[in-house]
Amino acid sequence: MTTQDLDDLLARVSMADRKAFSALYSATSAKLFGLCLRILRDRAQAEDALQEVYVKIWQRAEAYQPGRVRPMTWLITVARNHAIDVLRRNRAGEGRADGDESLIDRLESPDPGPAEQLAQKGERARIEACLDELAAEKSAAVRLAYLEGASYAELAAQFAVPLNTMRTWLRRSLQSLKACLS
Repeated sequence: MTTQDLDDLLARVSMADRKAFSALYSATSAKLFGLCLRILRDRAQAEDALQEVYVKIWQRAEAYQPGRVRPMTWLITVARNHAIDVLRRNRAGEGRADGDESLIDRLESPDPGPAEQLAQKGERARIEACLDELAAEKSAAVRLAYLEGASYAELAAQFAVPLNTMRTWLRRSLQSLKACLS
């Protein structure tokens, strides 16, 4: 199932479309169950967690913003966070020694997880490919403006063009990138 298909299903789920929810479940439940099982290491808990994950997806589908993050990344994040919450509840119920590093301690990290890293790598490759389609000077201007923080005035001086020309370059280049990425 494509990213666009998942975007469409999530949009329909946000409007309480049961058929779309069923299709979304069919398309994504195996992957999300695998993630829950990997985190929880208990099949029964993973099954319960998956059910709760889909309740959350049903209730919070309107929070998904297409274009900001890929739909599968959003779904994986919901499942991962819920599975970690289940681990926390389990840990709170059991108690543990202060110096003991648990699975939850190893899972919590400010760094993106493997799924997010893979999604970011794919997005980065798509953006690079689209930037390469622009004219060399316009691609360089976009990179300087949006990756290195150069101002319009600095770019206009560097490329020896009027300020309004630079603004036009950047605006049109961003429009081209948007078209290329969609």
